[in-house]
Amino acid sequence: MTRSTRLGKLAVAAALAATTLTAHAAYPEKSVKVTIGYAPGSSTDIIGRVVAQGLNDLWKQPVIIDSHPGAAGNIAADVVAKAAPDGYTILFAQNGTAISVAANPHLPYNGLKDLIPVAQVAATPHLLIINAQLPVKTVAELTALAKSKPGELSFGSSGVGNSDHMAGELYKVLAGVQALHVPYKGGAPAATDLIAGQIQFYFAGMPVGMAQYKGGKVRALAVTSLKRFAPLPEVPTMIEAGVKDYDMTLWQGLFLPAGTPNDVVDFVTASTLKMLADPAMQERFAKAGVTVAPLNRAEFAKMYVNDVARWKVVIPKAGIKLE
Repeated sequence: MTRSTRLGKLAVAAALAATTLTAHAAYPEKSVKVTIGYAPGSSTDIIGRVVAQGLNDLWKQPVIIDSHPGAAGNIAADVVAKAAPDGYTILFAQNGTAISVAANPHLPYNGLKDLIPVAQVAATPHLLIINAQLPVKTVAELTALAKSKPGELSFGSSGVGNSDHMAGELYKVLAGVQALHVPYKGGAPAATDLIAGQIQFYFAGMPVGMAQYKGGKVRALAVTSLKRFAPLPEVPTMIEAGVKDYDMTLWQGLFLPAGTPNDVVDFVTASTLKMLADPAMQERFAKAGVTVAPLNRAEFAKMYVNDVARWKVVIPKAGIKLE
């Protein structure tokens, strides 16, 4: 999507949102919780807090972060799935939810029936970063090193089944390498251990990865999207770096418990789209290295269902094992 197309979409979304917001006056009448399943400082946590503050400012009601990190975001998803369907408990989630729903039939909630997709907020590539002392400067050199030491290199993630974990597993499959997966409760602790040399590489979310790269603490080898990431034009894509067919994007969005009244769901959707159309909010996202990618309720629901279906095919076909 071009910048002009994206801005046009935001303008239309803002106009529709204004109509819906004017039509609904009863909600919210008290504080709202935004539940996040990742450790403070992780990419999804960082963006979730920006979104919560934006809704707080728009609604003139407290929007409070409720952290439940761990289990690839499934602890938080389960909390929201079982919450009262009144609009006062919102889930801020990412790809990990779709991946878990696709790969794990034993989740304590039904990801396709117990949660209502409300609005997509962002869609941004991962950034492959490595420990600065690792003797490689390209993806090809990392691949060669990994092949020379099968299973000796390790990579981090924010949890089993999360988007960053699957990004690493896709690299292993497509590049034909062996590496040990080390899960954490969020991207920030994974990055900390990467800098310390406890793990060798990490497909970080952009807010975490770009900050460490810009700060000179890690080396960046590639982005996981099909095209280069505009804020980091010097960093090649995985495909440009020699990993054929590699494509992975981290999306983030809002969900509500099933049974939430339609007018409340539509109001939260409209509020989110209005917030994302605000130039000041777009600037905050840009500074965090995140691409605003608004989808309304219907669009996000379609994307979410399609993403679950995609991973149901990709995971077994690629031979990816979720520990």
